[in-house]
Amino acid sequence: MKNNYSIIMAGGIGSRFWPLSTAEYPKQFLDILGIGKSLLQMTFDRLEHVSPSENIYIVTNKEYKDIVLEQLPGIRPEQVLTEPERKNTAPCIAYAAAKIHALNPNANLIISPADHLILQQDNFSATIQAAITSAEKGRIATIGIQPTRPDTGYGYIEFEQADEADALRQDSVKRTSVILPVKQFREKPDLATAESFVAAGNFYWNSGIFIWKSQTVLDALKAFQPNLFNLFCGDMSQYNSASEQAYVDHCFATCEDISIDFAVMEHAKNIDVVLSNFDWSDLGTWGSLDTHLNKDSNGNAVVGDLVHLYGSKNCIVNIPKGKIAVIDGLEDYIIIQSDDKLMILKKENEQALKSYVNEVNASIKEVIS
Repeated sequence: MKNNYSIIMAGGIGSRFWPLSTAEYPKQFLDILGIGKSLLQMTFDRLEHVSPSENIYIVTNKEYKDIVLEQLPGIRPEQVLTEPERKNTAPCIAYAAAKIHALNPNANLIISPADHLILQQDNFSATIQAAITSAEKGRIATIGIQPTRPDTGYGYIEFEQADEADALRQDSVKRTSVILPVKQFREKPDLATAESFVAAGNFYWNSGIFIWKSQTVLDALKAFQPNLFNLFCGDMSQYNSASEQAYVDHCFATCEDISIDFAVMEHAKNIDVVLSNFDWSDLGTWGSLDTHLNKDSNGNAVVGDLVHLYGSKNCIVNIPKGKIAVIDGLEDYIIIQSDDKLMILKKENEQALKSYVNEVNASIKEVIS
């Protein structure tokens, strides 16, 4: 695996996991599932099976470098790549790809967000290995997730062979080695469009996990985003040197804020999708946890050792260890407590959480001023 390098993108704020996730300590560093490991630690453990630990790099905001090193004490400080400001995923990937290419021009890059939940390690590893076989042919590989519902919160990957995809649903062993050419990427749809995607059978969710050779991604950036390429690859000698951070800081200050989907994936023609065979969740909201937490007989998912529920059903509850909570008569609510904040939110209103938090922050600023 010496040519396999993993890049964990861990610079987001995770505002939809408020009040536990904050700008100072966002969700990728939290033990969201109550199992004693943060999402970052779980992602690192998972990627150790497909690349050596010394080849795993974490790209994060400069404010979080100390948190990363605290949570992953076995890595070298050089494995934490810091962004001076948030400019979306394309600059993040351009930086990491250029740095690793300067180290090893034969590198295979596995790009993964830090906030995914993936449970079947063997199936995940087999899927990544299939993607690497595609990448070694100069292709861009992405992992497709078979949709279980017409979800409007995910982008979709369209591919040609609907009949073959249907057959693969019955063949869990074979599926991990099936690679299909991508027809196009589709943005997050409305409900009616999502329903048509699921009914068609040849649309999978876009996991946001990409596998490609470092040379392939740099070639794609050069072709489709020449300004971004020239910034980050204009002087490759800067990487892995004492002047690297100053060089990268200048690149981020100058570059466009753009996602890798818009920058590359919507333009490239050499893209394959590997149909996954593992349970997957993009832990983007509290509601996304619902199927991954143990539940009591009334459908309540509880994290916390002193939570007492009475006449309550289908609630998600997260209370800090040692804190006592009594909850009576609530149904379909999300109840989250941090050290200094409490949220009681109807599940049906979760999409409004971000606007609620913005209003809360604005009111706090008013009080302070």
